[in-house]
Amino acid sequence: MLVKSPHAAFARLFDEIGSVDQVGIEERVAKYTTRSIKKVSKLWGLKKAVSMVDLTTLEGKDTPGKVASLCQKALHPHDDPAVPQVAAVCVYPSMVRHARRALGGDSAVRIASVATAFPSGQAPLKTRLAEVKSAVADGADEIDMVINRGAFLAGEFAEVQDEICAVLAACGDAALKVILEVSELETFDNIRAASFIAMEVIREGDFIKTSTGKTSLNATLGNNQVMLEAIRDFYLDTGIAIGMKPAGGIRTAKQALQFLIAVKETLGDAWLTNERYRFGASALLNDLVRQIEKEKTGAYQAPYYFSEAAESY
Repeated sequence: MLVKSPHAAFARLFDEIGSVDQVGIEERVAKYTTRSIKKVSKLWGLKKAVSMVDLTTLEGKDTPGKVASLCQKALHPHDDPAVPQVAAVCVYPSMVRHARRALGGDSAVRIASVATAFPSGQAPLKTRLAEVKSAVADGADEIDMVINRGAFLAGEFAEVQDEICAVLAACGDAALKVILEVSELETFDNIRAASFIAMEVIREGDFIKTSTGKTSLNATLGNNQVMLEAIRDFYLDTGIAIGMKPAGGIRTAKQALQFLIAVKETLGDAWLTNERYRFGASALLNDLVRQIEKEKTGAYQAPYYFSEAAESY
């Protein structure tokens, strides 16, 4: 029996989409960390980052009460009404109906649900699709799915795309975020390749996402930049605008501002909206609010002044 080599499949794909200059990426993102944002611009950036957070709890000990508390924090991140609501709350499928009850039917805060046997994706496709359909039926506005990394690394790109298409169909009108799990893709070239494979079959307004947050390496300025540039190149080729979500490891306001600088300089102001960019990093929210208070008052509040954030991912 002839076994197909994944190397030929990757070679053909890289001929089509190009490869990544790793040194160039590292040099570019290093410059983002040297930018200095002051006063009005910094306050704008902090509030913009708050509006992009997907406030998340993904623990085995999650309860309806914990989810309800999370939803209240999503609606009112701070007692200052000038601080915006977050973009979404993100929960396991079994918690979607509790989030919907807590948020009500007319809230601008969306409900995202990780599905497709998150975080491994190691379940039969039929089971993964049933989970998606259940979450949407219970009120999920967005679905975060994980790709089949084994199929991708084996060069079985059509299988990866077929599964994404099946999940997309199960989503109905719900937006889809495709998680690449960058730590398991091994190289920047592979991250770029997986980005294109996903973008070729999803819709305008859907997202590609770095990570589940459940592995050793999550979002970095480097892998974020590779994906932003893939989105830019795909948009220039097709006119289709795909969203981006770095997830896991972004815990400070300083980091968030660096990621926003990357977005502005790579994709422009059109992507500086939660319709096209999100942070999957719930622990970030408290530091953003703390820094907003500091910009307004000139003094830091103690960390315990702000409510506990959920585990980030």
